[in-house]
Amino acid sequence: MTWLDGFALNAATLVVAVVLDLLLPEPPNAIHPVVWFGRSTSVLKRLAPTGPVAALAFGFGMVVAVIGTATVMTWIAMSLLLLIHPAAYVVGGASLFRTTFTVTGLRSAAYDTRRKLADGRLDAARESLRSLVSRDAATLSPPLVAAAAIESVAENTTDSVVGPWLAFAFFGVPGAVAYRAVNTMDSVVGYRGVYEHLGKVAARLDDAVNLVPARLCALLLLLGGFSARLAVGQGWRVLRRDRSKTASPNAGWTMSAMAGLLGVRLEKAGHYRLGEGLRNPTSRDIDRAVAVLNRTAVLAALLALGLLALRHAAGG
Repeated sequence: MTWLDGFALNAATLVVAVVLDLLLPEPPNAIHPVVWFGRSTSVLKRLAPTGPVAALAFGFGMVVAVIGTATVMTWIAMSLLLLIHPAAYVVGGASLFRTTFTVTGLRSAAYDTRRKLADGRLDAARESLRSLVSRDAATLSPPLVAAAAIESVAENTTDSVVGPWLAFAFFGVPGAVAYRAVNTMDSVVGYRGVYEHLGKVAARLDDAVNLVPARLCALLLLLGGFSARLAVGQGWRVLRRDRSKTASPNAGWTMSAMAGLLGVRLEKAGHYRLGEGLRNPTSRDIDRAVAVLNRTAVLAALLALGLLALRHAAGG
């Protein structure tokens, strides 16, 4: 197989996966790999020891077991599909790959919150945030509900779009699956509190694998904002000023870029405030954030195809 043949197969896999995401709903939980990652992590979490050193060691073992198993099984599946037929590789690979990202799901969740907020159904809008953020939304004001939705769109443009596509461009479907496994483990155990030591390895690994995607995503958001005729200069200034204000070393990059582009202040009470001095966001700004997401996804897909071509050309 020439490098051009390999590129054509993987480029087709990417394109078909994006089409599947646009046209079909998410696979049911019973066969969704990401759900499996989360359930496996939750089961192991209940078996973890309580001492800090023992929990840290157990957490390391969890990361190796879950991510290693997911990656190896995906590599085997892709190898078998290629042996069957190139078409099986593309269709089967695309079906698996599309479970590691979602543009449509992120857009739909944001629109759901926007509709309820615009209709004045504040409690319903707060409830809809459950599909976007993990924070307690029970007492959030309308501007904070809008801010939470916009922040989620910005941050998840990395986690749910750019990150998986970059991983695929460099490491194929197994790489995208491994990236999503890391991200899922971080969401289950990678937070402070009772699981701080258990989830420390998963949290630090998630920070590491997103160092490049988050920064690249911030730049793509600015380019997407430019195509939408938004305030790119302001986006750049807020990005430079506020990118380090979040606890995460990565989330602040995309959220501050989005705050500047939209000209709004994004706040998580008691934690951070991005875009200080700008106005409060409204439901209309959620629409504008999604418009930036759509344009950024197109740019990210083109970038992934370009990197894929370079990878195959360099590999011969």
